[in-house]
Amino acid sequence: MFLILCIVFAGGSAVDLFESYETMTESWQVNTSMLVSRCSHASVEGLPRVPVPPLRKTCEGYLSALEPIIEEDEWKRAKQLVEAFMKRGGVGEELQRSLERKACNTDNWTTDLWGKLEYFGNRSPVVINANVPIVCPRLDFRDKQGQISETLPAENLGGKPLCMEQYSQLLSTCRIPGLERDSVVFHAKIGNPPKHITVVYNSQFFVVEVYHNDGTPLTVDQLCVQMESICTSTSETNTEPVGILTTLDRDSWSKAYLSMKDQTNKESLSAIERSIFTLCLDRAIPRESDKYGTCDFHLITHGGGSQWNSANRWFDKSLQIIVAEDGSWGLNLIHIVADGTVTSILPLPMPQKLHFHVTPDIKEIIEQAKRSMDRNIQNFDLSVLVFDHFGKNYLKAHNMSPDAFIQMAIQLAYYRMNKQVCASYEAVSQRMFRRGRVSLLLSTTSVSAAFVKAFDDPQNTVDTRAFWLVFFLHNINLYFILTDVIGGHDIVAHIIALRLQAVENKLPMPDIFRDISYKKILNYQFVTSNTGSVGVHQVDENSGYSLCYSVHNSHFIIEMATFNTHKRLNTRHLIQNMKDALLDMRALLEQAPRAT
Repeated sequence: MFLILCIVFAGGSAVDLFESYETMTESWQVNTSMLVSRCSHASVEGLPRVPVPPLRKTCEGYLSALEPIIEEDEWKRAKQLVEAFMKRGGVGEELQRSLERKACNTDNWTTDLWGKLEYFGNRSPVVINANVPIVCPRLDFRDKQGQISETLPAENLGGKPLCMEQYSQLLSTCRIPGLERDSVVFHAKIGNPPKHITVVYNSQFFVVEVYHNDGTPLTVDQLCVQMESICTSTSETNTEPVGILTTLDRDSWSKAYLSMKDQTNKESLSAIERSIFTLCLDRAIPRESDKYGTCDFHLITHGGGSQWNSANRWFDKSLQIIVAEDGSWGLNLIHIVADGTVTSILPLPMPQKLHFHVTPDIKEIIEQAKRSMDRNIQNFDLSVLVFDHFGKNYLKAHNMSPDAFIQMAIQLAYYRMNKQVCASYEAVSQRMFRRGRVSLLLSTTSVSAAFVKAFDDPQNTVDTRAFWLVFFLHNINLYFILTDVIGGHDIVAHIIALRLQAVENKLPMPDIFRDISYKKILNYQFVTSNTGSVGVHQVDENSGYSLCYSVHNSHFIIEMATFNTHKRLNTRHLIQNMKDALLDMRALLEQAPRAT
């Protein structure tokens, strides 16, 4: 049961969370604080720090990345500015030395960078814009009893040693709204680690103790008793659903948060914030014409609106496990970082309902939050494609990288719609480094730009277009190696970090960062992610599409999201163009000579 795994993990190592349920027995009796410490130190300290790339290498990569997405005259000017920036004894070398000094005194200079730049300074609502939903395969139940008692499968994690610190930070962690910047508190690392979870049902919050006094966790059966107690005692929806406040923009929420000063509110807020995680027991939302299961994505992303489950959340919690009555389930994570059973005859601590003192001012803000949440959902454009014409096996038989093939199809689909080369990034894990998160791979290259332009050009023969397809797809791995993203060379992060060094050191802003080219490399049309579990990446309201895909033997699942306020963006049109691009590329691939 995933719920049990998280509880055990709160007192166990990060690896335990992703091992099979049957192998967990030995973890039950282990002291909580010792294991959290083991997770956050032993598995982290043995990994190398992210290196600061050489200045010249990043500057050359920066120019290469700019070439396909800006005009020729813009690129020539950018080249002059870059050369001036990296000249011997220039400002670039000064900022590079400053960054290198900083890197020596921090575990990961890129993690600190993204935290400052993006996650806690962004004042947009965390729902849709920041939190990461993960939609899991539907479970085989259709009622309240199944919702409570069904055992949720755990995932396995294999491969090379990775930084597991994100998992230790995932539990007993909460984002705290601030007037200018948010903060995050890791309660598992402060004093006595929490021993309770919060359960939300009918927009009401309950504390459920998940450890006995002797330190042993509750069993599955005992937890089911607790859930049943909550569901049978809570038939009416709370008229003041305080959870909806966490959907507000961060400035409005921080003001409301600061006004909830009395002791009752403080204690209830503290109980939620300190809890190991939040379990949301949802109502099922309507599924009219839900061909590709988009309702599941909406449910896990935002809850379906104020009339459904959007108030049945605490979106500031690092981990929310969401389970609906119809078997839909998934996880909603903040982007921070983002067994057996033992029979016991000890008495069960009963769930404790949390109470809030809601003043007239807070009640008005709650109504404002409902209206705001519903507007944001109406503005959210989401489409899902289950592409079942071929999958990984077919492409592997042609010695093709499935990831590269999909990346190329994304760019081709966009070019066909807009007659413009898109700036596309792919999230790449950096968890082989200490406290590593993700890097951004610049997947649009001069070669990919040439390919999308040539594909539908009537002057090009089939053989010419087939050549471009094979050339690009067989050289994408070389591009990975040359840019060294996985090895720690993140061009975007390095360039941004150098700019922030100028800000922190109160130096005049170099011309390279004031040029239109710098703005364009950050104004991407796509942020993409190849994920094992399908889940929409957070959507940047100022940019283009968020696109996630999962690769399977005989099919792909592709989901994309944007906002309706972007008049030129439309996920349904792009989904259709993406499907056409995949099929057209396959047809071309079959005409091309096979790689050996």
